[in-house]
Amino acid sequence: MTGAGADDDIPLGERKTVTDFCYLLDKSKQLFNGLRDLPQYGHKQWQSYFGRTFDVYTKLWKFQQQHRQVLDNRYGLKRWQIGEVASKIGQLYYHYYLRTSETSYLNEAYSFYSAIRQRSYYYQVNKEDRPELVVKKLRYYARFIVVCLLLNKMDLVKVLVKELSEEIEEYTQRFNTEDQLEWNLVLQEVAAFVMADPVVVLNDDNTAVVTSNRLQEGGVPQLEQGMVVGQLTLADALIIGNCNNQVKFSELTIDMFRMLQALEREPVNLATQATKPGTLEPSERPAKRENPHKYLLYKPTFSQLYTFLSASFKELPANSVLLVYLSATGVFPTGCTDYEGPYDFGGVLTNTNRDVVNGETVQKKNQAQKEMHCLHPGDLFPFTRKPLFIIVDSSNSTAYKNFSNLFGQPLVCLLSPTVYPKSMKDQSQRGSLFTLFLYSPLMAFLFICDLCSLRQGLWEKAQEFLRKVYRDIGQLVTHSHSIDQAFLQFYGDEFLRLLLIRFVFCSAVLRLHKLFRESRSFPESFPPLPKQDTVESSVLQKHVLDLATMLEVQNLFYDSAPDSY
Repeated sequence: MTGAGADDDIPLGERKTVTDFCYLLDKSKQLFNGLRDLPQYGHKQWQSYFGRTFDVYTKLWKFQQQHRQVLDNRYGLKRWQIGEVASKIGQLYYHYYLRTSETSYLNEAYSFYSAIRQRSYYYQVNKEDRPELVVKKLRYYARFIVVCLLLNKMDLVKVLVKELSEEIEEYTQRFNTEDQLEWNLVLQEVAAFVMADPVVVLNDDNTAVVTSNRLQEGGVPQLEQGMVVGQLTLADALIIGNCNNQVKFSELTIDMFRMLQALEREPVNLATQATKPGTLEPSERPAKRENPHKYLLYKPTFSQLYTFLSASFKELPANSVLLVYLSATGVFPTGCTDYEGPYDFGGVLTNTNRDVVNGETVQKKNQAQKEMHCLHPGDLFPFTRKPLFIIVDSSNSTAYKNFSNLFGQPLVCLLSPTVYPKSMKDQSQRGSLFTLFLYSPLMAFLFICDLCSLRQGLWEKAQEFLRKVYRDIGQLVTHSHSIDQAFLQFYGDEFLRLLLIRFVFCSAVLRLHKLFRESRSFPESFPPLPKQDTVESSVLQKHVLDLATMLEVQNLFYDSAPDSY
């Protein structure tokens, strides 16, 4: 308050206003801090706590709006404090998105973060001699950038990065702090993230056009009458990133970022939505979950990965599918054994940092012992009791083709190439080619043809052509007499249908491309696809060559696939 001596002069109503505000502010901070103690997995435990937190922030936000003048005069409310409340609400919505995978909550987070910038809530912070306040402002910028990246607002991201850079420079010059290197690293990471896409789409003015790769209306071939496919629905997905040296920002590698968008629908009215801060309606949740629920795990230990897997498995509804996406460094077996079981082929790396065994993080093991910090194919066997869809993008992905379907439930593994042509530029830091095909097949196609930009008109024409290709791939898959039933059981779900179609397209393209000559350079699957019916179909090969001709790169492809390897 303005001073103890002046308390008696404050009218009772105004004093109550200040008291109520202080109560709401303290309560909101207490509830917000409690969010970090909630379990990160499981769908039920967190919802009521989140609801209570939203309610208090709703009251706090409306309260400060209704009583701004009294709070300014009697409490000394500063604009950065209002900004802090708005920033917390933005964080709440962002975390609600992470918990539910509902992209509408990203829009809400964006509206609050955007209002903070438009209304210059943090403007006065730089005049205060308190470095911790400036850090709040820098963190706000970093969070706003993450939300803009997820909403593909790339033009705004570039503006925010420039502003953040200027703020960091001023901060480090003024306060001579020790965290200068950390903040410069944040800048480097986001700059690399923005530059990760290997292809730029240009309009007539030679400016970059932002393309979205979320699932759009009409983007998936419809099921035709008479198609016999399963009724399974993708309910849960674990997206795991543990690649060394891959571009990342905010515990999200570029591969994870691409896969999470491949598993989301385009938000409705994304460009026109203009929710004003203050219209908080957290209780109005969409009745039908539009997107599968996702867990994003950056460099998890084996313990963490298994905990999240178990939680997803336990809560998986009936007639639902669990998807596990692994983008990770390969772990290869040491030594050889007479018996080759599910722990003899290696797998993919899990993080060693926080797994302490017998008090030591490093243990010397003899040749007969298996790698401990590794997700082996056998580790996934217990989860095949329910429908399981696995994608492995790794230099040792083929370890997972030695799978066993022990319980007769639908099971498919899509496996990346393990070797890429030496003559291709190494772009692994900017994301894997296999994941790029699953995220944006056209961008991946252009990349392997060494095209780094494309006119918008030609891009749209090629995308329209690909929609026809996808329809034909769908018919090849569903009309094949020799295809494993597991593929058809997953085909009923739109997300899985599109992933399967893009996988087949990727396989066909790489088989025809002149640089990809080793069998290890082609994707594989478990169970194997019938090649003649799908990835080596003459219908599909003609489509690939027609696309190459459209883009004037037909000289990079064979007229038909060379003899099988």
